[in-house]
Amino acid sequence: MKLRWKGLAYGLGAAAIAGGIWLFTSDYEVRKEGEARKISAEQAPSAEAIIVLGAKVHPDGRLSDMLKDRMITAAELYENGKADKILVSGDHGTLGYNEVRAMKNFLLERGIAEERIFMDHAGFNTYESMYRAKAIFQIRKAIVVTQDYHLARALYDAEGLGVEAYGVAADRQEYRGMAKFKAREMAARSKDFALIRFFKPEPTYLGEVIPITGDGRATEDSWLIEEAVWRPNA
Repeated sequence: MKLRWKGLAYGLGAAAIAGGIWLFTSDYEVRKEGEARKISAEQAPSAEAIIVLGAKVHPDGRLSDMLKDRMITAAELYENGKADKILVSGDHGTLGYNEVRAMKNFLLERGIAEERIFMDHAGFNTYESMYRAKAIFQIRKAIVVTQDYHLARALYDAEGLGVEAYGVAADRQEYRGMAKFKAREMAARSKDFALIRFFKPEPTYLGEVIPITGDGRATEDSWLIEEAVWRPNA
């Protein structure tokens, strides 16, 4: 019995060591590759589009601090001529919650023309946002906007899925709960490392191609969830 328990303990210890090695190795690889693509707003090259990744929207429609700062940064890049299209990618997985509508409204209030704003209603996570940016919106070169803690993974995913991507951090203040966000991000980097290196699964939803070279009004959200399938406005 003692030998059996000792063997189990050794097995669990070996698994824990292997898991730790995987976690730290994958985290390092994602950060190393992603960090190399980070730039300042002034250094940003011309691109086909600015991709803004979604974050929390309050029930009354207000953007969370993180999301508002992402939108300000994206608007400034657009106004400085870095790209002439903006793709807002976020969660519109239920009729009662719509990140991309709130993001688009911010840009419209800023004076950006509606046809320049594309909405990805099914950007449920960073990997799916980048997959759809390439597969649905046909983006080849982009400036990605999110907070610094998240940027390396976003760039790693974009590059791994065939988008030439450069990242501009949207940090404009201190954010509450950053310790929690950073801890979760380490696990997320490990997960996305596996997705990019080994699996590259399709996202939750694909659909018809909507080239970023076209008119953003084609993505207007007259979308219905019918039998769990998104159907864009005809």
